[in-house]
Amino acid sequence: MKNKKTNVNERESNIPTKKVNKANLNKVNNGVFVFTKSLTVGELAKQLNVNASDIIKKLFMQKKLVTINQYLDDDTIGELCLEYGYDFKKEEIVDVEDFEKAQIEDKEEDLVERPPVVTIMGHVDHGKTTLIDAIRNSNLVASEVGGISQEIGAYQKTYSGKKITFIDTPGHEAFSAMRSRGAGVTDIVVLVVASDDGVMPQTLEAIDHAKAAKVPIIVAINKIDVPGSNPDKVMQELMQHDVITEEYGGDVLCCKISAKKKIGINELLETICLQAEMLQLKANPKRYAIGTVLEAELDKGEGPKATLLVQNGTLYSGDYVVVGTTFGKVRRMTNEHKQIMKECGPGTPCSVIGLAEVPLAGDHFMAFPNEKQARDIAEKRKLKKVEKERSQNAGVNSLDDLYNKISEGQLAQINIVLKTDSTGSAEAVKGSLEKLNNDQVKVNVIRAAAGAITESDILLASASNAIIYGFNVRPTAAIRKKAEEEHVEIRLHRIIYALIEEMQDAIKGKMKKEEVEKVTGQAEVRNVFKVSKVGEIAGCMVTDGFIKRDSKCRVLRDGTIVYEGKIESLKRFKDDAKEVKQGFECGIKIENFNDVHEGDVIEGFEMVEKENA
Repeated sequence: MKNKKTNVNERESNIPTKKVNKANLNKVNNGVFVFTKSLTVGELAKQLNVNASDIIKKLFMQKKLVTINQYLDDDTIGELCLEYGYDFKKEEIVDVEDFEKAQIEDKEEDLVERPPVVTIMGHVDHGKTTLIDAIRNSNLVASEVGGISQEIGAYQKTYSGKKITFIDTPGHEAFSAMRSRGAGVTDIVVLVVASDDGVMPQTLEAIDHAKAAKVPIIVAINKIDVPGSNPDKVMQELMQHDVITEEYGGDVLCCKISAKKKIGINELLETICLQAEMLQLKANPKRYAIGTVLEAELDKGEGPKATLLVQNGTLYSGDYVVVGTTFGKVRRMTNEHKQIMKECGPGTPCSVIGLAEVPLAGDHFMAFPNEKQARDIAEKRKLKKVEKERSQNAGVNSLDDLYNKISEGQLAQINIVLKTDSTGSAEAVKGSLEKLNNDQVKVNVIRAAAGAITESDILLASASNAIIYGFNVRPTAAIRKKAEEEHVEIRLHRIIYALIEEMQDAIKGKMKKEEVEKVTGQAEVRNVFKVSKVGEIAGCMVTDGFIKRDSKCRVLRDGTIVYEGKIESLKRFKDDAKEVKQGFECGIKIENFNDVHEGDVIEGFEMVEKENA
């Protein structure tokens, strides 16, 4: 059934343009007490037209001792309203420039079904790209010559008369990068797992991201046509990570497919439609468009170009839009086949040109009635962003900040990404950390895995406001720089008791002096020379910072510590050197260690005293 088209002049505004009349706040209206903030006993009594002493008596009977000037929490205000015969509602005042925070209330008769937005994720070589191509090819018709060459990173597939929107960014990095900017875009994640390979590291990362985003998962067991295929083994492995399919008594939908031979593709599309039906995805096309940027670029011929996903409302060619901190007029709007669009409804992607600057993937956008309003709001958003960046640079989200926040009662949960040298260590450390939970604080380990700290860990931590703990593993210089860019704190330990004690101190809000490690530099081993009566000399290139003679060092192999000791000698060609900086070659002899391999990384570090602020 086709939906009636929306008239461009009949759309509703998403945010009231009138200024908020503060005199009308915290008032009883038609039997409903509407409040926007915490109230004292006296203020509530005045609004409900009762004596403050009566409220104090009622609370005293509930064993709550309060005074007339004491503030009440939201639950207590609600209980008292019901006691005196009023319904209640708390509203948040949202400035027009913070349009993504606005609570949009649509009339039931205005809501229509919208297409689900689906992201395909999984391990490398498990068939994500082949599946995307299989779905996309089936969407093409004979008249669309070269239609497979798409302009935007999203496309739609029509199945049984219903549209499905696929975001063509299957990598978990892209998924996480968008979510870290607050973009709740994806409705469903299709997790592709090869039936002959099973659950792999990137499969687990995809599961972590989907769970952190609270998005339902559909498992697509691929390559069922190849020798060695074992779908049952895949489902059993997924059970170990709390992904329980319906065949094993869970609620996760599962399809067995062969993307290469196009087996089970229609069944997968039918399952996606079924999941979407259960989610009851609806939107109101009769309002100004609001949504998210999927990707953006600076085109040499057309200027700033952005792929937008309309999540509510309808976007028209010629609309004025605020996108992130920039604005513009939609001069041209096209679909994935470069066809001109006059309008774009809910759940539909489009490519637009006409913006003043290139926005970021994950930025929110909204259409406005006129250019002046769009320009003013974009300028205010830009100023707010600058202020926010200044405050972030002044104090990043680190464990040092958590000491104060927890002691002040501002934080109820600590998210942790845990990487260790072995699976056994991961389980042991995770179990020890989760035992630290109490009534005020919850330690939530969102990922616990063996292996080096990777960019994926940084992005997950950034998206989830988490701290990364490394146990017997080390980050490379590139990973440390990425962590600094994303304002992610990495804490490294070699003794499990020290790690647990540090977290205990954070939970208790303790502040203490401690010795912290400062990495001075890293050198990559390019050659190994064996010298009689001396031992092994590592021929190295200093890739970051500097390497200092007599400093403490550790040898890293694939991100894991294989030895920790001291640099016995440091040479530049045949001469002794006290220090060798980044970009220079050197020879390094490590004290009491003769098992250096090509490709190892020698990391120099020192211990300095630091006082937590």
